[in-house]
Amino acid sequence: MTFVALRMLTGDRAKFLGILFGITFASLLITQQVSIFIGLMTRTFGFVTDTAQPDIWVMDPKVQFIDDIKPMQDTQLLRVRGVAGVQWAMPLYKGLIQARMENGTFQNCNVIGIDDATLIGGPATMVQGRLEDLRASDSVIVDIVGARTRLAKPAPGAPRDEEGNIPADWPRIPLEVGDTLELNDRRAVVVGFCEVSRTFQSQPVIYTTYGRATQYAPRQRKLLSYVLVKAEPGRDVQNLCRAITEQTGLAAYTGWDFSRKTYMYFMKYTGIPINFGIAVALGFLVGTAIAGQTFYNFTLDNLRHFGALKAMGAGNGRLLGMIVLQSLVVGALGYGLGVGAATLFGVTAARNSELAFRLLPHTLVGTGVAVLLICVLASLLSIVKVIRLEPAIVFKS
Repeated sequence: MTFVALRMLTGDRAKFLGILFGITFASLLITQQVSIFIGLMTRTFGFVTDTAQPDIWVMDPKVQFIDDIKPMQDTQLLRVRGVAGVQWAMPLYKGLIQARMENGTFQNCNVIGIDDATLIGGPATMVQGRLEDLRASDSVIVDIVGARTRLAKPAPGAPRDEEGNIPADWPRIPLEVGDTLELNDRRAVVVGFCEVSRTFQSQPVIYTTYGRATQYAPRQRKLLSYVLVKAEPGRDVQNLCRAITEQTGLAAYTGWDFSRKTYMYFMKYTGIPINFGIAVALGFLVGTAIAGQTFYNFTLDNLRHFGALKAMGAGNGRLLGMIVLQSLVVGALGYGLGVGAATLFGVTAARNSELAFRLLPHTLVGTGVAVLLICVLASLLSIVKVIRLEPAIVFKS
């Protein structure tokens, strides 16, 4: 009966391909949109995951997410260091500063200032140069993607219009070690390149020392963005967070809690979840409609065959098993093709563009459940039709 069921499924190539297309399309769209959504949300707290040394992030209580910086007085650093259970506490500056390149163009950059002495808070992966090179005068480290894209220099001989602008399609040359930038009219020398997670707005990331970053930043009374804290060995991190909050009045979160606070802000106050949710729902509905209609027409065309099998003694259970088998086979094929196409698209596009794409095992499982539900819904009408089928239909003209 298995052979008969598969022969019936593939006998009409047009309807078989129609069902396969519907499920493949649904699987592709669901996997693609969910992976892009996860990739986008991951970028919102990428800086927290990149900075793995501290156990606790201390900040102003009014901070809502990683880029909602409420500067603190430098004296807060000493207060945090005075809390029992703190092994070390280091300052961190994070701000958006406009960089002026050698050719006169400007680009907004995320400038990160880390502790001058220990360099805690620096990038984990260096592509070129060493983190210790930041101790040189006017030195900065630039993320490799920003150096190749937003901060890249125009090739020699670039034409300029009346306003001095260079055409956008003119070839660009990536930054190199030794190149200089201007940050708030102060000289910055590139001494290395690092790998960091893409930012939510895909802006270049520049690392320097805390003292130098406060000189690059616009002058204001408060410049301390965060305090990075390491708990003493054996000390419960959550209890230490509560102790810091009670003794200083500042907010203290573990890295995971701060990441969660950041992406929950974007989930609650932006339209990103709704937009991607609509796309996923449309993929599910369109896939169900195409697969359901085509599968129902396929069953109607094969009612005589089902009637003949009933007349020969096949029970409803056996016939329903055939329909379920046909549905699962086409569902497995559509799931594999859709997930494969989405993965190929994501890997290729993310490598050559700013696309945020992150495919997780949970996404594959969720897509599989959605495809299984589509197959169940698509076969329900067919199952009802076969159950009500009279064997005598085979003898009608």
